[in-house]
Amino acid sequence: MNSREPISKPDLYVLARIIKVLKERKSLNRTSLATSTGMSYDRLVKYLDWMSDKGFVKFNSNDEVLLTKLGNETYDRLVNWILHYVGKVRFPKFSN
Repeated sequence: MNSREPISKPDLYVLARIIKVLKERKSLNRTSLATSTGMSYDRLVKYLDWMSDKGFVKFNSNDEVLLTKLGNETYDRLVNWILHYVGKVRFPKFSN
């Protein structure tokens, strides 16, 4: 994947992990969110661009990432889907 290439097929577990951290922490800057999710900054930014285009996240005046109502609802649907079809949701533990 080229570093400038946008995300076209996001990993559902990665999306759920990003949303889970935002649900718990309310708002974070990109660097803190990358650390909290265990992602590289560049990869996180691609996901945030995709998530922003879909209306799952927004950015406040301090350029912190916030979860939208749609993002919150999406997490609930996504986790329910994973539980129904996969049987369990496991996210690796990362230090905050």
